[in-house]
Amino acid sequence: MDILVLLIPLSLVIVGVIAWIMLWAAKSGQFDDLEGPAHSVIMDDDSPPKPDDAPKS
Repeated sequence: MDILVLLIPLSLVIVGVIAWIMLWAAKSGQFDDLEGPAHSVIMDDDSPPKPDDAPKS
């Protein structure tokens, strides 16, 4: 029963820290564009350079 005196406040502190991190992430725009980075990988320009753009040795 004595352990509850430690575990209940500790769990409340951990939940508070997690809630603060989630609110900070939402306010700073971490969840604004979830699809953009995934589409940028697919739309990457993989075409070879033109002969006139090739570096000269």
